[in-house]
Amino acid sequence: MRAILDLIQRHKAGAPVGLYSVCSAHPVVLAAALQVGQECSTPVLVEATSNQVNQYGGYTGMRPADFRRYVAGLAREAGFPEQRLLLGGDHLGPNCWQSEPAEAAMAKAEAMVADYVRAGFRKIHLDCSMACADDPVTLDDATVAARAARLCAAAEAAHAESGGEAPVYVVGTEVPVPGGAHEALDTLAVTTPGAAAGTLAAHQLAFTRRGLGAAWERVVGLVVQPGVEFDHHKVIDYAPDKARELSRFIDGQRSIVYEAHSTDYQTPAALKALVEDHFAIIKVGPGATYALRETLWSLAEIEDLCVRQGRSQLKHVVLETMQRHPQHWQRYYHDAGQLQLDLQFSLSDRIRYYWAHPQVQKACAALLHNLSQGPLPLTLLSQHLPHQYAAIRGGRLDNSIPHILRDGVARVLRHYARASQPAAWTTHKGEPLQ
Repeated sequence: MRAILDLIQRHKAGAPVGLYSVCSAHPVVLAAALQVGQECSTPVLVEATSNQVNQYGGYTGMRPADFRRYVAGLAREAGFPEQRLLLGGDHLGPNCWQSEPAEAAMAKAEAMVADYVRAGFRKIHLDCSMACADDPVTLDDATVAARAARLCAAAEAAHAESGGEAPVYVVGTEVPVPGGAHEALDTLAVTTPGAAAGTLAAHQLAFTRRGLGAAWERVVGLVVQPGVEFDHHKVIDYAPDKARELSRFIDGQRSIVYEAHSTDYQTPAALKALVEDHFAIIKVGPGATYALRETLWSLAEIEDLCVRQGRSQLKHVVLETMQRHPQHWQRYYHDAGQLQLDLQFSLSDRIRYYWAHPQVQKACAALLHNLSQGPLPLTLLSQHLPHQYAAIRGGRLDNSIPHILRDGVARVLRHYARASQPAAWTTHKGEPLQ
C-alpha cells in the first residue's frame, strides 16, 4: 500500500505526519470520515475488526468482500476518490475462536486473513496474542510471533493470487483489550522499550524462518501501550514524559512507527503529541459512535419539544432493546445501581452494537423523518447542539438533519485528521475545531 509506505517514510524523515484509522461499520460514521477526508484532501483509512467482519459474517453479517463493497458504495455516494480510500483489518488472528484448540482456531484465522487480502484490504494487523482452549493462560513472544508469521504467509499467498499492491503489516497488541477497559482504571503502565524490542525481534525472527523477509520489509507498525486508555466514565490522557523512552526507541527503527489503539476521547493536544512522538497511527472507534449517540440523543430531546404525535421514542426503544438482548453489554456493566447510566453513557459505548437492530433502525428512521420537515429552531439547536448551532450561524453547516447528524461525528474525527495531517488544514476553509 504505497500511500501508507510513503506516509511512514515522511514521518521517519522528520515530518509530524501520521494516519488515523476509523474502526466502525456505521454508515453515518463512515460518511463523516469521508466528508473529513474531502475537507482536507487526505486518505481515509477504514478498518474492520475480526469479530466485526470475517468469513462467517461477524456481528455485522458481512464478509470481507461484502464490507469492501459496502464502504466503496458509500465512497461513491459521497464522491470520494476510490484511490484515497484505504481498507485495513484489525486484530486479525484467532480472537473469535479462542474457545477452540489452537490449531483449529489458527486454521480459521488463516482463512480469514486470506479473505481480507483477496477482498482488497491492504493494511493487516496480525494479532495472535490471545490464548486458545489448549494454550497456557499467557503466550510467550515466540509463540505469538510464530502464529503471526503463519498468518502473514497466508496473506502473502492470497496477495500472490489476487494481485494489486502488496499488503503492509502491523504486529503486536495492546493491554487492556480493545474497545476500552472493563474495569475502572487509575493508572496505566506504558510499554517498556525492552518489551517493544522483544516483540519486534521475535516477529522478525519468525518471519525470517518462514521465508517472509520481503514481507517483513512491509511491516510498518508496532502496537504498544503509550499510556492512553478509557474505562466506562474516565479517560487516561497521554503524558509525553511517561512515554519518552518508548518514543526514542522506535526512532531508531528504519521504517516502523507505533500504532496506538484506544486513543478515543483523547484531547486534540494529546492526539497531536502522540503523532509527534512516533505513535503515528492513531485509531478511533467507540469515540466516533459515542459522538453519534450524543447527537441522536440531542435530536431526540428536540423531537420531544417539536413533535406532538408519532414521536420515535428513540431512547426508550434503544434501552428496551439492550435490556432484551444483553449479550453485548452484560460482561462489561456490573453495577446494577448505575446500569441505566452505563447503558447510555459509558465511554465503552456498547450501544454501538444495537444500531443495526431492526427496532432501533425503525426508531432512528422515525426520528430523522419527524425532524426533516424543515430547519430546526435555532433556539433548540443552541440549547441541545451548540457546536452545530455555531456552525450553522457561521454559514459552515446546513440546517438539515443529515448534515447535522453527520457533523456530530465529523467534529470528533477532525481532531484526528488535524493531528495526523496538520499541513492539510492550512489551506482548509478555516473551520474552527471545537
